[in-house]
Amino acid sequence: MSREIARRHLEKYGFGDKILELEVSSATVALAALALGCEEARIAKTLSFADGEGAILVVAAGDAKIDNRRFKDCFGKKAKMLPAEDVERLIGHAVGGVCPFGVRAGVPVYLDESLKRFETVFPAAGASNNAVEMTIAELERTSEYTDWVFVTQIPEQ
Repeated sequence: MSREIARRHLEKYGFGDKILELEVSSATVALAALALGCEEARIAKTLSFADGEGAILVVAAGDAKIDNRRFKDCFGKKAKMLPAEDVERLIGHAVGGVCPFGVRAGVPVYLDESLKRFETVFPAAGASNNAVEMTIAELERTSEYTDWVFVTQIPEQ
């Protein structure tokens, strides 16, 4: 059902028919990059963090790692990933298909500066075998993001 929720959300923005349905898993950054034929950095991974009784999402480049100091400075709390068993209940999408589209009400979406290095990126679309290619401006619009943050470390090139 998560796939359909994401699709309906993306249809509001004219992206419902742009979802790429893959014949192989795209549940991890490495698998998604392999399936899509792109570098891992262009996979827009959506990370789920605990926020009291709720959650927040951070969409970051596939090669970026969370910087604990930056995260704490930004959000005022330690970066604590949601346990896998809580992800679908709190976010609305299961692990492997977590995306910023059609998430549960009250779950803020933040976009990480690590994404701005690319013309287009590939976030998931609610399933562990799909993605959608979009520009950063399109990701801003379709994700209904709260704000830009810089809570990652980007590997040196």
